[in-house]
Amino acid sequence: MASHSDTLVVFFGATAGANGGKLGSDEREIILLVWQIVDLHEKKVGKLHRCLVKPDTLELTDQCKEETGLTLDDIVKAEPLDKVLQQFQQSVSSEVKCLGRSSCTLCVNSPLVIRQALHPEASKKNLVLPECFFSFVDVRKEFHKCCPNAGQVQKLTLTSMLEYVGLPAVSEEMMGMREVRSMVQLTLLVVSFCHRCQKVIHLFCVLCSSKTEPVDSETVIRARGLPWQSSDQDIARFFKGLNIAKGGVALCLNAQGRRNGEALVRFINSEHRDLALERHKHHMGSRYIEVYKATGEEFLKIAGGTSNEVAQFLSKENQVIIRMRGLPFTATPQEVLSFLGPESPVTDGGEGLLFVKYPDGRPTGDAFVLFSCEEYAQNALKKHKQILGKRYIELFRSTAAEVQQVLNRYMSTPLIPTLPPSPIVSTRDCVRLRGLPYTAGIEDILEFMGEHTVDIKPHGVHMVLNQQGRPSGDAFIQMKSPEKAFLVAQKCHKKTMKDRYVEVFQCSTEEMSIVLMGGTLNRSGLSPPPCKLPCLSPPTAYTAFPTPPAILSEAALYQPPLLAAPRPHQATAHSPAHTLAYYPPQPHLYMNMNMNYTAYYPSEGRPQLLPGIPGQCVWC
Repeated sequence: MASHSDTLVVFFGATAGANGGKLGSDEREIILLVWQIVDLHEKKVGKLHRCLVKPDTLELTDQCKEETGLTLDDIVKAEPLDKVLQQFQQSVSSEVKCLGRSSCTLCVNSPLVIRQALHPEASKKNLVLPECFFSFVDVRKEFHKCCPNAGQVQKLTLTSMLEYVGLPAVSEEMMGMREVRSMVQLTLLVVSFCHRCQKVIHLFCVLCSSKTEPVDSETVIRARGLPWQSSDQDIARFFKGLNIAKGGVALCLNAQGRRNGEALVRFINSEHRDLALERHKHHMGSRYIEVYKATGEEFLKIAGGTSNEVAQFLSKENQVIIRMRGLPFTATPQEVLSFLGPESPVTDGGEGLLFVKYPDGRPTGDAFVLFSCEEYAQNALKKHKQILGKRYIELFRSTAAEVQQVLNRYMSTPLIPTLPPSPIVSTRDCVRLRGLPYTAGIEDILEFMGEHTVDIKPHGVHMVLNQQGRPSGDAFIQMKSPEKAFLVAQKCHKKTMKDRYVEVFQCSTEEMSIVLMGGTLNRSGLSPPPCKLPCLSPPTAYTAFPTPPAILSEAALYQPPLLAAPRPHQATAHSPAHTLAYYPPQPHLYMNMNMNYTAYYPSEGRPQLLPGIPGQCVWC
């Protein structure tokens, strides 16, 4: 029997939106699949199959209509993706069996149809793909191996490859059939196909990274806007079709050890990282996720560790990790095991528990637990907010990187005990709004700013929350220049918002940063936040805190109107329970363990507070 390399399924797909080099970048659903069997050993080809696919969203872009020649009337009558995949599996299995083969290999003109379209859509629709979609060959790469002088792989097209070997272009007019017939001609001519298959990883592997391990910055991205309850498996599912390195998901935490909606993800190579960047503003549920470049140093800062205790705890692969928070300081391993109960057996009993402690050995109230399967973990999560001793316990999914990060944070020592007493470098390009209605949102502030909204820096509106995570009635806005900030303070001071007048004062970036980090401004001067842990900064690509050019005296920064005591807080029923935070990347500022704010980053679109995501504002 011939090897599976001799039997190809030449495959093509198109979506309802962008195709070609941008296929899958706009999250549009698949509307067309075309395939044909090729027996390289016998130089035979099978029947050419062309199937339309009915998407859940019945909409085609103009570009799609022009390229595919399809209309809504065509796809309305088609079968959904799951039915078409069943038809694909049946026809391929039947033809391969008739050829006397036991298996086959998928052949595509670009990995995009597999990695960026088929796998992500199947994941969102909870479809199980046939095994052949987890291994494929790229006709361009195979052609380049045989004809290295034909040009760069990325620039090769079916037409250029046919022309290079002296074959005429296929005259077929229908999209999909034209591409498949062109690939079939090339596969019959180039006999070295399928020696190196590309793989799509089935499952994400949880491992702990070492700080001494080299990480290529060309393989790392930062994902922002994640639901706080997201696990590493959820993030791996968001990037389905792309190969994440082992232990390559690191969830970022704020000063309280809570997730801040960001994660660093490491892929196996730069090609997969570049494909991940194409998923910028793709959706995880109802939320869109922003994807940016990051560095290997940033990844190791979050995910790396050298603790032998953590390494031993995480040495067991394929374990589900649950984090427990709020444990009594006197809680023993046996009490935790009894709390979880027999329906949630911990892996290796007490060996599957890791209590988080301060450097002096005092317990922090946190612990991590290993479970051998999803069922046991789900049973444990049902005990969320049940009572142990006299305290309710929070349970939620965790990751290997989070285990390492939490241990690193509690075991680290502060770099400096307080803010430096040296003169503050400052520029007064911000304004402080005081006395906002507690129901006021970003839209209300932008309406209040009126014509001055155009002078706000990108990501420059920051709502201040109190320690209970409720609106404090204050906000800071970064303007494009000190002159713009002065003008806003003059024009908008004591304007009315929802029957309340709002005070508007010009202030500096440092004053804003210190207040947002938990410090206070009062008549006696500046009270910095207590220093506990070093600050983790977001990437400079979207930081909103430029280096100020001027040095002002400390006394000049604190004008009496700005330092007036804040108004008393009025609780609201819908106020969030805790906050998530993004921190300014200034080396002399450090986090407060009792952080009292959330910074909101506006972008184009309409803001929306999501249920279950306390303190985080997402722009849609």
